[in-house]
Amino acid sequence: MTTTARTISGGFVYPECPRWREGRLWFSDQHDDVVHAVGGDGARAQQFSVPGGPSGLGWTPNGDLLVVSMEERRLYRRRGEATSVHADLSPLHAFHSNDMVVDTSGRAYVGNIGFDFNAGETPVTTNVALVAADGAVSLAASDLMCPNGSVITPDGKTLIIAESLANRLTAFSIDADGRLSNRRLFAALDGHVPDGLCLDAEGAVWAASPYAGVVLRVGANGDI
Repeated sequence: MTTTARTISGGFVYPECPRWREGRLWFSDQHDDVVHAVGGDGARAQQFSVPGGPSGLGWTPNGDLLVVSMEERRLYRRRGEATSVHADLSPLHAFHSNDMVVDTSGRAYVGNIGFDFNAGETPVTTNVALVAADGAVSLAASDLMCPNGSVITPDGKTLIIAESLANRLTAFSIDADGRLSNRRLFAALDGHVPDGLCLDAEGAVWAASPYAGVVLRVGANGDI
């Protein structure tokens, strides 16, 4: 079966980090400093500003929205109509903060680019920050090459993250305290630069490959 893509909403600058929640598509218009929510018909239901270029999105158990600010290297918290700083990521993030996933306990795993990509700096490995529900920041994992889109399996026991500039998806086990261990290769994606991720109902990972202009579906056994 062939599915034809159609445009449901437009006029954005750089839409990134999409999340579906309660019948709405939420995403960051990264270069316009705005977070949007649109309905299935494309109607804009909500929008608000986030300084420093919004990136990853996720929700706490009580429904607050967490939003990464790339340039400020902060995690903002949106409650009702109010936006406040939830965590300072700068002690762990050497350059722009990036995409994120939030677990069912409200813990956030936030990646970062690690170097000035646009200025042509030499790529270096960097880390993922773990932000506890109370905003405390600690190191979750290190030695990653541009940790980007990420997902957590429904049982809450595995985090899968795109190492964009290593052309692979990497998996970690999550313990009861949110700590990561047992780092392992989930899938080698030679020729692709994986970016945003999501899981489908069968447990496969969908990975955007922006430079190839495709989306990859990666099974639990690593088959593409």
